Amino acid sequence: MRPQYVIRRARPSDLERIGEIERASFGAEAYDRKLFAYYMDKCGSLFLVAARQPDRRGIAPRRKKLCGYLIACLRGTRSGGSAELVSVAIEPEGRGKGAASALLESTLRRLARRGAGRLNLVVRVTNEPARAFYEKYGFRRVRIVHGYYQEGDDGIAMSRPVRLAKAWGRL
Repeated sequence: MRPQYVIRRARPSDLERIGEIERASFGAEAYDRKLFAYYMDKCGSLFLVAARQPDRRGIAPRRKKLCGYLIACLRGTRSGGSAELVSVAIEPEGRGKGAASALLESTLRRLARRGAGRLNLVVRVTNEPARAFYEKYGFRRVRIVHGYYQEGDDGIAMSRPVRLAKAWGRL
């Protein structure tokens, strides 16, 4: 049985755990605490965390409950505007268990309520698991962004409408 997740807005008290997840996911390229605090302020209710639900008996998981995060930011204020998926990370031992899907689905619902028309992102060309995940959720390749990453690696710009046919999931 797949774990269930509570998706909620990130809090300042989550920053230490978010940093741990970030370092485990991205190593030397990890964002620092100051950048996360900036995004917490800038993106507000679209900086989300996934926490494991307690089991049926109300017992919290032994491992730390917070297992991932997703940051999205709105661009512009007009209805039909776009949003950017800035970053997403799931603790390594928690990957493939639905946390990223829960975070992305919650983000898309929140963006739809705010009237956003599109969600855009850039993913490293060599990150095949992430590209497959995004394609599963209806993201389409827009273009190659040469030298996008700090060490010069290329990225792929991807985009999808916030509202999409429900053929692949619950949205």
